[in-house]
Amino acid sequence: MARGDDLEERLIEFGVRIIHVTNHLPKNRAGRHLADQILRCGTAPAAQYAEARAAESRRDFVHKLKIGLKELNETRIWLNMIVRSQMLPAPRLQELCLECEELCRIFGASIRTVASTTPESHPRDT
Repeated sequence: MARGDDLEERLIEFGVRIIHVTNHLPKNRAGRHLADQILRCGTAPAAQYAEARAAESRRDFVHKLKIGLKELNETRIWLNMIVRSQMLPAPRLQELCLECEELCRIFGASIRTVASTTPESHPRDT
């Protein structure tokens, strides 16, 4: 399996884990609000990455990765709010929070790598 396929699968699994988190949040106003927010941004990076892999240009590739990174950063904030508000136990979300941080670093490194390549290179060449 190619590295891109591995990352895509990892992002899909991350999204699935986010779905499970939303299903366990309280059914009160705050819980529903956080569930809606984290569901939207936590599942988006997999689709953004798939779109980036099919990008029409290097610029388009970087743009789509940047959108995915923004969604991951937003997810990180919502996860922190869930933990700090004690809606779910911190130990239950620890691995997911770490995975989100690592995915942010991967996206950031990919953006920097592609941005530093020559204009002639294609995103799938990296």
